[in-house]
Amino acid sequence: MKQRIYLAIWTIVIPFLAWFAYFGISVGLKGGLFHTLLALLLIGSVLASVHHAEVVAHRVGEPFGTFLLALSITIIEVALIVSLMLTDGGKGTAALARDTVLAAVMIILTGIVGICLLVGGARYKEQTFSLQGVSAALVTLTAILVFTLILPNFTVSGPSAQYSPVQLGVVAVVCLILYIAFILVQSIRHRAFFLPPDADGNEEVYAEPPNKRETTISVFLLLLCLSIVVLLAKALAPDIERNVAKAGAPKSLVGVIIAAVVLLPEGLAAYRAARKNRIQTSLNLALGSALASIGLTIPAVSAVSIMTGMRITLGIDVKAMVLLVLTQFTIMLSLATGRTNILQGIVLLMIFLVYIFTIIVP
Repeated sequence: MKQRIYLAIWTIVIPFLAWFAYFGISVGLKGGLFHTLLALLLIGSVLASVHHAEVVAHRVGEPFGTFLLALSITIIEVALIVSLMLTDGGKGTAALARDTVLAAVMIILTGIVGICLLVGGARYKEQTFSLQGVSAALVTLTAILVFTLILPNFTVSGPSAQYSPVQLGVVAVVCLILYIAFILVQSIRHRAFFLPPDADGNEEVYAEPPNKRETTISVFLLLLCLSIVVLLAKALAPDIERNVAKAGAPKSLVGVIIAAVVLLPEGLAAYRAARKNRIQTSLNLALGSALASIGLTIPAVSAVSIMTGMRITLGIDVKAMVLLVLTQFTIMLSLATGRTNILQGIVLLMIFLVYIFTIIVP
């Protein structure tokens, strides 16, 4: 029997609770307990938004579904970054977009993909996927990564590791063009490259999509969740930075926290797909999120930078550059044959652990 996706009660209740809590700010409610409640509702709203995006995505089908999920995640990420940038007029947040985007890419390519390959390899020994689709995603991602995180270190028109406003505008447009080109290839011209293979009658793959009523409710709740995430992020921005500073951790940890919160739901979705022997869906989710994270976030933040006059630092240091190049080289080799195994997952996870360790202990 086909399964249905129903609207979970918690995904309906949490957005409304979050809105009521946000209105509590306007009447002067304060205190550590209240801010903790706001943080929990923020995380709950992120999870709820992705759940509703999954409902809508299941209705529209692949590969449009994974694109919708990636777009929802990116909207949340951009909202968090811009909220923090505008909270204090941009003071001390010049590198926030860079740190968040780098963290998102590293978490996705080494953490999420690593876990998926490890779980899939342990459960099924080998898993297969469409090599053409993954290659297209990796080629596009490599170009965008170099343009946004590495090239700024070698230009001379602006300050060190920063583009001049003209350069920033051109690079933002280039990233947007690359991302749109990838989406057109994924959804229209070569859609078959990104479709998951048949899962031998697995009913969960062919679960009956939600009806129009469920889809309409999910669209409304998705917009409600995304709106409150933006508002709560702006309200909690000072607390995030203050707690990181109080713990004596590097400021780049703020970017890691933002990326981890935003990517948690999508990571869980990719993990569940890998456990069901749908590694193609896992890779679609992961690589699509990485592309959206950098291909849409950088243009959005660049537009804010140009309009407000705030300078943003995009170039990463040598240590991060080495880890990023190692990550990209490793994942290209791991996904070069169209088959995955447990060793590839272990190697990627070890790179992820080293990345986190070198942030805490630079």
